[in-house]
Amino acid sequence: MYLGTADFVVFGLTLLISILIGVYFRCSGGKQQTNQEYLLGNKNQGVIPIAFSLVASFASSISILGYTSEVYNYGTHFFVINVAYLVSTPTAAIFYLPVLFKNNTISVYEYLEKRFGHTTRLLASMAFTLQMILYMGVVHYAPAIAVEAVTGFPQTWSIICIGIICIFYGTIGGVRAVIITDLFQTLLMFAAVFAIIIVTAIDANGFEQIYDVANAGGRIQFSNFNIDPTERHSWFTVLIGGFFTHITLYAINQAQVQRYVSMKSYKSAATALMLSCPILIAFMSSLCLVGLCLFYYYRDCDPIKEGRIKSADQLVPRYVLDRLNGIPGLTGLFVAGIFSASLSTVSAAVNSLAAVTLEDYVKPAYKYFYKTEMQTLDAGLTKFLALTYGFVCLAVALLIRNYESLLTACFTVFGVCGGPLFALFTAGMMIPAVNELGAIVGFLTGLVFCFVMGFGGPKPKSVPLPTSIQGCVNSNFTAVIYGTVDAINNTATASAQTGNSTDYNYLFKISYMYYIVLGFGVTLLLSILVSLVAGQPEDSTPDPDLFTPLVARHIRNRLRQEETVYMYDMKKLEELEKS
Repeated sequence: MYLGTADFVVFGLTLLISILIGVYFRCSGGKQQTNQEYLLGNKNQGVIPIAFSLVASFASSISILGYTSEVYNYGTHFFVINVAYLVSTPTAAIFYLPVLFKNNTISVYEYLEKRFGHTTRLLASMAFTLQMILYMGVVHYAPAIAVEAVTGFPQTWSIICIGIICIFYGTIGGVRAVIITDLFQTLLMFAAVFAIIIVTAIDANGFEQIYDVANAGGRIQFSNFNIDPTERHSWFTVLIGGFFTHITLYAINQAQVQRYVSMKSYKSAATALMLSCPILIAFMSSLCLVGLCLFYYYRDCDPIKEGRIKSADQLVPRYVLDRLNGIPGLTGLFVAGIFSASLSTVSAAVNSLAAVTLEDYVKPAYKYFYKTEMQTLDAGLTKFLALTYGFVCLAVALLIRNYESLLTACFTVFGVCGGPLFALFTAGMMIPAVNELGAIVGFLTGLVFCFVMGFGGPKPKSVPLPTSIQGCVNSNFTAVIYGTVDAINNTATASAQTGNSTDYNYLFKISYMYYIVLGFGVTLLLSILVSLVAGQPEDSTPDPDLFTPLVARHIRNRLRQEETVYMYDMKKLEELEKS
C-alpha cells in the first residue's frame, strides 16, 4: 500500500542477502555435516562478528518499537540502564564466563548437572525452553504490527514470511550463518534508526530544538532517586533491575554462551563480550533519541489521542508513514530494519533451542533407555530440531495475535524465569555449601514466587506523561472525545499518588524491573538455607573447575592444606607403628 519501487528493492535485497548467507555456509567448509560445525562453527569465530551477534540476539524489533514508545510516553529515565550495562558486562566476563568456557559444554545446563545433578539440569533446561518459545512468539508477532501499518501487508502473512526466511537460513547454515547474518542485520537496524534521527534533526535544524521541546514536555528525566520499590522507574529500579536482566542474558543464557564457546579461547570470548557493550549502549542510546524525535514530531498532535494508531508501540511505523514515506527507499529501509531485528533474535533462539534439546533431552534419554552413550551423529538430527522449533515459534506467534494479553505475559515470563536461573548458576559457581537438594528447592520456590508476582493481580496501571492535540486538523473534535480520557487519566494519577496503597496488594505494585531481582534473592536464599539444614555428604569434595576463579583458588588452597595435614598424620602414624 505504501511501498514504492525503491522501497521494495531495499527490502527485497535485505531478505535475499540473509537467505544467501545461509546458502553460502551450507555449501562451504564442511557443509554443516557435524554438530561441531553446525552448533559451534568449529570454534574459530571472529571477535567482531561475535560482538555484533551478541547484541543482535536480544536487540529485537521489540526494542525498536517498545523502547522508543517508552521514552515518548514516560521520558528518558530508562536510559539509565546503560550504566547497568557498564557494570554487568565485566561482571559476566570475570566471574561467569571463565567457568562456562572451561567446562566446554554445548549446553550451558550441562554445567548444572556437574554441579547439582541431572534433575537440576533438566528443570533449568525446561524453564529456558518454555521461556524462549514464548519470547520468540512475541518477537515474531511484534514486527507484524509495524509491517501491517507501514505496508498494508496482513499480519498473518508477515508472521509467516519472517518465520520461513528465518527457519531457512538458520536451519541450513548453522551458527556461522546466524552470526554473520546478525552482523549484517545489526547494521541494518542502526541504519533504520539513524534514518529517523537524521530526518528529524534536519526538520528541527539541529538537536538543540529536539532537546528543548522534549525538556518543555517533561521528557528529559534523570532525577528520580526514589528508593520505593513500587516506583516504576527510578535510578534504583532501572540500575538494579537492568544489571540483573543484562547479566542473566549475557552470562548464563544458552543463546549467548553458545557464541562464547564457538571461539578459540576465553580471552577472545571475553574480548567479544566487552566489545558488545559499547555497541549495545550506542544502539539503546539511539533508540532513546528516536523516542525524543517522535515526541518532537508529534508534540502538538499525539497520534494515539487523535485515533490514528491504537497503541504507543505503533508510533515508529506511524512516523515512517507520516514523514519518511515521501523519501524513496527509506520506508523500505525501515521495514527491513524491523524484519532484521526479528530475524536475528529468532535465528539465535532456534539454534540454541536445538542445542539444548539435543544435549539435555535426546542424549540423556538415549543413555537411559539403551544404557550407553549416543554415538557421534552428523548434524541432521540437530537441523531437524532447529526446523521443528522454528515452526513451533511460528505457531505461537500466530496464536499470540488472538490473545493480546499474552504479549505482556511473555515478557513477564522472560523476567520471572531469569531470576531463578541466574541464582542457580550463581549458587553453583560461588557458594560451595549449596547442594543438589538446596538448588532444586530454591529454584522451584523461586519460580513459583516469580510467577505469582508477575502474573498475579490486579496491578496498578502506569499513567503516561501528558501529550497535546492542539495541532491536530480536527483538534476540536478530538479534544471533545478525549477530554473524558484525560479526566480519567488525571483521576488515575491522583489515585496513584493517594489511595494506591489500599487499592492493590503491595506485592503486585512492585516495579516489573524488580521481578528478576526478587526471584534471584528468593532462590539464592532458600538454596543456601536448605543446603545448610541438609548438610553435605562426608565424602563430598568440590571440583574447583566448577567455581569462579576466586572461589576455585580458595578451594584449591584448602585442598592443599587438607592434603598436607593428611600427609603429616600419615607420617606420624608410621612413626608410631615403628616405635
